[in-house]
Amino acid sequence: MNDEEMDVQILHGLVKWFDPAKGFGFIVAEGHSGDILLHANVLRNYGQSSVADGAGITVKVQQTQRGVQAVEVVKIEPPAGSVFPLGEDTEHTTPEEIAILPMEPARVKWFDKGKGFGFANVFGRNEDVFVHVEVLRHSGFADLAAGEAICLRIVEGKRGRMAVQVLSWEAAVHL
Repeated sequence: MNDEEMDVQILHGLVKWFDPAKGFGFIVAEGHSGDILLHANVLRNYGQSSVADGAGITVKVQQTQRGVQAVEVVKIEPPAGSVFPLGEDTEHTTPEEIAILPMEPARVKWFDKGKGFGFANVFGRNEDVFVHVEVLRHSGFADLAAGEAICLRIVEGKRGRMAVQVLSWEAAVHL
């Protein structure tokens, strides 16, 4: 590697698109003219298997022979303007109220993006936790894989426990 490839910068931008099936996507950043490649392995090192289009993202990047590529994800923020509608299943919960809820370690049981929901199992508890696609998107994810380790903030709804925030396992450690 030459010196140019070793230079690492930190950039903040938005996820243009990310396709977990293809294993990559692109980021657009202010003050940067081209797209920045975001490979699935870099995202997985952060603890997520997907990221929502339009999510804010801070990454460490390097210039390579193929262009600028993300080498490490520093932070992911939910897409701007996304508001989680809890519906009539629970009382309205503000972002401040959500932030003080305990994080509960969980594994994804299954998630179907087409159906718009799935379930997770919290460590040490028997009941399933409902995960809605809008909660996922609001949390900065595009999809979840069965068996994926995550942390959830959960409320009691009329039909049982439901996630109001999803965090990657690794990102939750840094909070």
